[in-house]
Amino acid sequence: MLVIVVENVPPRLRGRLAIWLLETRAGVYVGKVSRRIREMIWEQVVAGIEDGNAVMAWSTNTEAGFDFQTCGKNRRLPLDHDGMKLVSFFPDPVGDEGGN
Repeated sequence: MLVIVVENVPPRLRGRLAIWLLETRAGVYVGKVSRRIREMIWEQVVAGIEDGNAVMAWSTNTEAGFDFQTCGKNRRLPLDHDGMKLVSFFPDPVGDEGGN
C-alpha cells in the first residue's frame, strides 16, 4: 500500500499522480505499486513540488509496518530514533500565530 498526501502543489503534479494512483480525497492518493514505481513517482513529486509539500507512506517490513518520507516546506521533520521513525515539529514562525 502506498499513500501520498500533497498540499499546495501545481495542478500538473496532481494530474501526474492521478495517472498512477487513485485520488480518494483532494490531495490524497493511494495505490499498490512496486518499489521501483514508488521511487519513480517520488522523483516526480520532488521535481514538481514547487512551493507545496508532500508526504509519502508505504507498507514495509519494519517494526512499525510502514515507512515514510517528506519533501517541501512543512513544520514536520522525520527523525530516525534507534530504527523507529518519529516526527519532530519545528516551532511556529514568529508572527504566525493567527493574530494573537
